[in-house]
Amino acid sequence: MKAKEIRELSDTEIDRRIRDLKDELFNLRFQGATGQLENPVRIRQVKKDIARLKTVQRSRELAAGVDG
Repeated sequence: MKAKEIRELSDTEIDRRIRDLKDELFNLRFQGATGQLENPVRIRQVKKDIARLKTVQRSRELAAGVDG
C-alpha cells in the first residue's frame, strides 16, 4: 500500500485498515510459531503498512491540533 493511496482514505477507513492489519499480523505470527507460515516476507509488509497508516493518521491529528 502506497502512502498516496493511504492519504486518499478517510479517517475511519484508516482506523479499520489498521485494525484489520493488526489482526492479520497476529495471525501471521501465530502461523510462524506453529510452523505453518508460507510467506515470511508478508510479516514485514504488514508491519510497514501499519506504520504508514499510523504516520498518516498522526499527521492528520497534528494538522487538526490534537495532542496525544
